[in-house]
Amino acid sequence: MRTVTGRTDHVVVIGAGLAGLSATLHLLGAGRQVTLLERDPHPGGRVAQRDGTGYSVDTGASVLTMPELLDEAFAAVGEKTPDRLRLTRLDPAYRAHFADGSTIRLHTGADEMEAEIRTVAGAREAEGYRELRRWLTALYTAQRDHFIGANFDSPLDLARPELAKLAALGGFGRLGPRIGRFLRDDRLRRLFSFQSLYAGLDPMRAIGAYGVISYMDTVGGVYYPMGGMGAIARAMVAAAEAAGAQVRLGTQAAWLERVSSRVRAVRTAAGERIECDAVVLATELATARHLLGISARRALPLRYSPSAVVLHGSAAHTWPELDHHTIFFGGAWRRTFAEIIRNGTLMSDPSLLVTRPTATDPGRGGNGRQSISVLAPAPNLQVGRIDWPRVGPRYRDELLGTLTARGLTGFDSDLDVDEVVTPTDWAERGLSAGTPFSLAHTFAQTGPFRPRNLVRGVENAVLAGCGTTPGVGIPPVLISGRLAAARVTG
Repeated sequence: MRTVTGRTDHVVVIGAGLAGLSATLHLLGAGRQVTLLERDPHPGGRVAQRDGTGYSVDTGASVLTMPELLDEAFAAVGEKTPDRLRLTRLDPAYRAHFADGSTIRLHTGADEMEAEIRTVAGAREAEGYRELRRWLTALYTAQRDHFIGANFDSPLDLARPELAKLAALGGFGRLGPRIGRFLRDDRLRRLFSFQSLYAGLDPMRAIGAYGVISYMDTVGGVYYPMGGMGAIARAMVAAAEAAGAQVRLGTQAAWLERVSSRVRAVRTAAGERIECDAVVLATELATARHLLGISARRALPLRYSPSAVVLHGSAAHTWPELDHHTIFFGGAWRRTFAEIIRNGTLMSDPSLLVTRPTATDPGRGGNGRQSISVLAPAPNLQVGRIDWPRVGPRYRDELLGTLTARGLTGFDSDLDVDEVVTPTDWAERGLSAGTPFSLAHTFAQTGPFRPRNLVRGVENAVLAGCGTTPGVGIPPVLISGRLAAARVTG
């Protein structure tokens, strides 16, 4: 594995999202001095929090899986996750409502989920679920250490015995048809494949290897940090400071001072100069390249994942149809992906995720109110030409009306929406193509073909975050921080 050359005693990490925080903890554990810079007044990046009118809102990711990766990061500095963070396993992980009026609860316990499927879809599907669960587990095991959790220096690094095993498991076929071998019920097929949308992929077109995302959700388990998703970053900051890191919030890196091929210092927007031996850029990929003063060198242009429209609000009461995470599937499932990924249009029959953290953490509501967010997948600004300042308010009303029609009586009048986030808003926050989900996991942007975390032409700069290896989502960005630290420490 290639590593940073020369001294690496003092490392500046730019960006206090989960990737930057993971890198910081792993670097500290390897004996490095770390200064962590974050432009915002609070840590978390895409996994942050804000206070609404009497309630708190998770402004980004709302689904936490694979908490053992947090265990790794805390253990790097001699700490344990429970000493910093209280995690609650959600059961069910999701409740799904379908266009035919049926409901399925997605449990991550094998026996509970088999019983649920047996009740709603019969013994044949329950047996298929057991087989699917075994396949997803084998798929994850084949990829965990040598593909998801490894640094790549070239595509030749793929030539390992595990590659043959992954191929034998159907990892290079199509995910949708592969899941269809186990499950005939269309509702169950959706429930075990929608996760590929997190990676910017149509389940029918995604390669089977991305079943690992379904594994994380449906086998590994979904968790919630008490106090909100922002509690993860706050806990990691506290552990980093206790281990000696200098964490500086509200400090923006403006440019990197280079001498030949080495970064010698980070210059802040306030004019301060911070000397360093190496730098980890845990930022948006475009931001990292801007700071480095380099441009992309790719034969093919980068493709970005679909975006999302998110409504944040609160209500004086709740609806019995809502759990912590509730999915409302539309009838036109396959058409949805063509619309938002290829055509650049709004969903004609929306599938929506409603998150109600007060189902698990009532204190986040304030005055007994319910904190509720609605997420609607939408085209990014790369493929869509939607006038969001004009369309946004009307689309908000349409989404509220859709959920009302699907059983949440009075939702359109009783939910007080105080924020509507559109792709234009994501872009104004510095996210490329107006999407919080970064680069799509197409084959040409996967593994060694994804932008690498070592920067060509700069000896002591490393990238971390969802725009580099291994990719999008809380588990991958935590891994990316560890991989970036390994590039520095060897």
